Amino acid sequence: MRSALSCLPQAARPSRRAATVLAAIAAAALLGGCAKRDSITVGSVPDDYRTNHPIIISEQDEVLDLPVGLSEHGMTRIHRAAVDGYVANYDRGAGAVISIMVPANSANAASASAAAYEIADYMQRKGIPAGRIVTVPYDAGAPDQTAPIRLVHGRMKAHVGQCGRWPDDVLKTSENKHYTNFGCAYQNNLAAQLANPADLLGPRAPTEIDAANRGVAIEDYQSRETEWAPVTQY
Repeated sequence: MRSALSCLPQAARPSRRAATVLAAIAAAALLGGCAKRDSITVGSVPDDYRTNHPIIISEQDEVLDLPVGLSEHGMTRIHRAAVDGYVANYDRGAGAVISIMVPANSANAASASAAAYEIADYMQRKGIPAGRIVTVPYDAGAPDQTAPIRLVHGRMKAHVGQCGRWPDDVLKTSENKHYTNFGCAYQNNLAAQLANPADLLGPRAPTEIDAANRGVAIEDYQSRETEWAPVTQY
């Protein structure tokens, strides 16, 4: 018995080559449906607050503004306490120059000039070399108002970019991702608590061992009681 295809004209019969091509296309379509595209799409969009708001270590200005009153004629007790803290955070090994910016064209220009002279002398007595202290004027631009004395020097600091960016609606949570500003304040607070930003770059060298303190700690550990007794309180 002849098949139905043998009854068809020669031009109407599907060729073996065409059938092979159709089978290959069908197989490619099935394999394409099984491909994993989610990992590529999701992985291209950062969704980690440490990636969106990285902590950066770079040189920034350490600024301290000292208010000066019209009736003041030199460095005050408030100035001295503020300068003590400023000098304590100064890295003497880095050798940065401290600029004492004195306001000009302001109501308290004369008082600020006298206070700046005493501040420079006080900083030298605190151990800052005279060659690292520079006094420069700046235009306050307000003859009828007072302006502060500004202390400025550069130092390496850990910081994060500007927070408060809200480019999208936070209520659009269909993709289950946190909003753009998420984690920015946390990263800023963490960067502000770093006394030495170099700790983020690598571990510190080990310090010398305090033999006396270590001996006390070991003795206390060995002499403590190891027996445990249950305590019931009513």
